[in-house]
Amino acid sequence: MSSDERPHKLIATKGLELLTFGTPNGHKSSIILEELKEAYGKPDYVFQSINIGQNIQKESWFTEKGPNGRIPVLIDHDRNGLGIMEGSAILSYLTRNFDPEHKFTFTSDPELSQVEQWVAWQHGGLGPMQGQANHFHRLAKERIPYPTQRYVGETERLYGILDSHLKSRTYLVGEKYTIADMANFSWVNVAYFAGVNLDDFPNLKKWWERINARPAVQKGLAVPSESKIINQAYQQRLKDEEGFKEKEDELNATTKKAKEQYDYKYASP
Repeated sequence: MSSDERPHKLIATKGLELLTFGTPNGHKSSIILEELKEAYGKPDYVFQSINIGQNIQKESWFTEKGPNGRIPVLIDHDRNGLGIMEGSAILSYLTRNFDPEHKFTFTSDPELSQVEQWVAWQHGGLGPMQGQANHFHRLAKERIPYPTQRYVGETERLYGILDSHLKSRTYLVGEKYTIADMANFSWVNVAYFAGVNLDDFPNLKKWWERINARPAVQKGLAVPSESKIINQAYQQRLKDEEGFKEKEDELNATTKKAKEQYDYKYASP
């Protein structure tokens, strides 16, 4: 459920409300919510689309619950309007309060700490580095070679770590699909947008395909609306959208040239 108007206030008075947008960090929260709903039939939640290009996330009604002015923010109206910001914190909050059978995490070490480790790894490494790769490979108004190859290359290094870890594993921890997978999947799911070819990481690609096939994941990726930057949509755009492939080829050639200029050589870890 979502309001069709430009958001300007919270729309719920009970239950959960998610303020989000179609980005990797936003998808972490909507995926866990949909996975919980499929597993338990609850919690129900409402969401609002916070268009970050319009700076809605900087308005006072938003920052009252999310002081950092970033999506996503989860509000639990049943706990005095408690606001939780940061996708990793939302993953922990939801599993702690709405996953009584611990289907998406563990209760003891070593697995519990390993789940926390991979969530932290994504939050402190993969997300920030790939976010910069997105910016310099695709969004920066000036094409600057050094940061382009630096951040795309670092993202590839991190993908290599995941690829090696998944060589003989189905999921990141304990052969069980957990919030560690959800956190990292949301970023791997926009690999091509960041100038990274997922075909170069075969174990990671199989893992991505496995998670992407989950019905609840597909529902979560559609919140607050269908995204054009996720891998599946990106590949379809290459086939269907006039001129898109040519623009992407030009972007990728620019990044390749930047790597050559600084003698980039892939290495991981």
